[in-house]
Amino acid sequence: MTTRPAPIDPYAIPGRLVPPGAAPIVRVDRLEKYFGDNHVLRGCSLEVYPRETICVVGRSGSGKSTLLRCINFLEEPTVGSIEVDGLRVEADPLGRRGRQHREQVRQISIRASMVFQEFNLFPHLKVIDNLIEAPIHVLGMRRAEAVERAERNLAKVGLTEKRDEYPDRLSGGQRQRVAIARALSMEPKVLLFDEPTSALDPELVGEVLKVMETLAHEGTTMIVVTHEMAFAREAADRVYYMEDGSFAEAGPPEQVLDAPRNPGTRQFLARLLAR
Repeated sequence: MTTRPAPIDPYAIPGRLVPPGAAPIVRVDRLEKYFGDNHVLRGCSLEVYPRETICVVGRSGSGKSTLLRCINFLEEPTVGSIEVDGLRVEADPLGRRGRQHREQVRQISIRASMVFQEFNLFPHLKVIDNLIEAPIHVLGMRRAEAVERAERNLAKVGLTEKRDEYPDRLSGGQRQRVAIARALSMEPKVLLFDEPTSALDPELVGEVLKVMETLAHEGTTMIVVTHEMAFAREAADRVYYMEDGSFAEAGPPEQVLDAPRNPGTRQFLARLLAR
């Protein structure tokens, strides 16, 4: 019989450098998620403070991507609550939300922007139009203001000269950098990255990780699901190891990645090093 890891207490994680009186910008409380009989998330609790980068690592199928999708309500949690920037929303698996609660979910999704594995750019829109679409139609920004913001973010990811290109004329790494700039253009409270380099050729991974490291060092609040351990070691304030739907280990990178206490973490890292 397999022994499941005990859920991690987010209040007892070593290595957190939290300013006195600081409040978390993201709080995930006892999250559960079922897909039919498949119990994917099992009591996950997580706190993220402003300017922190949190990396979530673990084997494929451990629940990492589902966790991110629940945080911005691309998936509806079965049990638990999500709080982003002071706005707390309880799980509603039966779909009984009224108009006010639906608006709260919409606000959560605006405050927690997702960068996907597969870019999800609109192929029929130029790069600049991909970036201004949501600020205009979701945030109600004037076009000129949205364009100015988009151009700043394209400069941040090193793609100013690609503003008028279509996505199919870009490399995979360039498309992912456009996707990051698009997420930044919503000025979210937290960026969610779902294995952002997994769909890239190896030679293109570095250009995306470099942008993400810069964002981390600038103090952008991020939750990153990744298998890039060098990035986690360099950029993360804390690393969470996920096993069978629960956080089995959490702490600063030097603890989780260099001296893990959990046997599953050690096995996972050994498999990555053996590739």
